Amino acid sequence: MDLLSILHVPFTTAVFYALPFLAALTVIVFIHEYGHYKVARWCGVEIEAFSIGFGKEIFGWYDKHGTRWKLSWIPLGGYVKFAGDANAASMPDPQQQADAAKDPGNFHGKPVWQRAAIVAAGPIANFILAIGIFAAAFMFVGVPIIEPRVDEVVAGSAAERAGLQKGDLVLAVDGNAIASFGELQRSIVTRPGESIPLLIDRAGSQMTITAVPDLNEVPDNFGGKVRIGLLGIRHNAQGDMRFETYGPIEAVEKGVERTWFIVATTFKYLGKLVTGRESADQLGGPIAMAKAAGDAAANGWFQFISIIAFLSVSIGLINLFPIPMLDGGHLVYYAIEAVRGRPMGPMAQEWGFRIGFSLVIMLMLVGTWNDVVRLFSMAFGG
Repeated sequence: MDLLSILHVPFTTAVFYALPFLAALTVIVFIHEYGHYKVARWCGVEIEAFSIGFGKEIFGWYDKHGTRWKLSWIPLGGYVKFAGDANAASMPDPQQQADAAKDPGNFHGKPVWQRAAIVAAGPIANFILAIGIFAAAFMFVGVPIIEPRVDEVVAGSAAERAGLQKGDLVLAVDGNAIASFGELQRSIVTRPGESIPLLIDRAGSQMTITAVPDLNEVPDNFGGKVRIGLLGIRHNAQGDMRFETYGPIEAVEKGVERTWFIVATTFKYLGKLVTGRESADQLGGPIAMAKAAGDAAANGWFQFISIIAFLSVSIGLINLFPIPMLDGGHLVYYAIEAVRGRPMGPMAQEWGFRIGFSLVIMLMLVGTWNDVVRLFSMAFGG
C-alpha cells in the first residue's frame, strides 16, 4: 500500500496539486538560473550546461555557444555548470584550478567581483521576477482598498484592552501611515505581543493609543497552524470596496514594498525560531508548496501568478543564506577570498560544501516531515 492510499488521497488530487507546483517551480528555477547564465555570459564565462532539474537528462540540445540546455528527471531545482566546475554545486575542478587564470572562459579564473556578481544574479533575478509580477498586478488589476475603520471590536480582544471603539479610523501604525484594512493587518500580523502605537481619528479628533496584539493560531488550509498577531477588530463587510490601480513607477515601488514585506516577515520568523520564541513546525517542504500552488491555481490565474511571486521571493532569499552549496555560501567564500587575497583551500571548501549539503538536506527533511504530519492530521482527524 502506498502513501496516497494510506492518507486516502486520490491520485487525481495529487496530480491536481503537483502540476501547478511543477509549473510554478519551473518558471522560478528558469529565471533564477537564467540570472546566473546571463551575467556569466557578460563576464565571458563559458557555460557547459543549463539544466532545469537534476539527475538523468530527459531531453536537451546544444546552442551555438556549445551550452547544453536540458530538462532532467528530478524537478526540484536546477543548475548552470560553468567551465571549471567539478559539479552542479559549482565546486572548482581541482584538475583545472591551477590553470584557471590562464583560461579566459574558466569561471574560477575570473576576478572575485565577477564571480560574486554571477552568483548573486540568481537570487536577484528571483526578486526581480516577484517585483515584476506584483507591479503588473498593481497596474492592471489593482489593489482592493477597504478603509481601515473599526466596525466591530471583539470582546476581550487586544483592541478592546487598548480602547479602540466602533467608528475609529486607524491612520498610522507605529508611525507608518496606512490607507487600507489590508495594510493594517500586514502591520500587525507579524508582531504578536509587541506594544504598537496606533494613530486614530475618533469623531474628527486624532489620538494615539497603544495596542498589544494577541498571539493567535489560525488554520493554514493544510492541517497545520500559523501563529499571527491579532487585534480583534472587524471592518464592515458590506462597506464599499474599491480597486486602486497605479502607474508604472508607483506600481514598481509597491512591488518592491510587497517583496520586502515577504523578506522581512521571513527574517522575523527566523529570528524568533533561533531565539526559541517560535517552533520549527511551521516550516513547510515541497508538499506544502505544492498544496499552496494547487489551491492558488484553483482560484484563478491571478492567484496562481501571485503564488509564483511569493515562492520566487522565498527561493531567492533561501539561496542567499550563508550556507555552503547555496549561492549565499559561495558569496561568503568570495568575501573571505577578497579579504585574504587568495581562495580558501580545496579541503576547506570541500568540507564546507559537505556541511552545507547536510544542512540543506536537514531543512528539507524537517519541512517534509511537517508536511507528512499535517497530511496524517488531515486524513485521520488528529
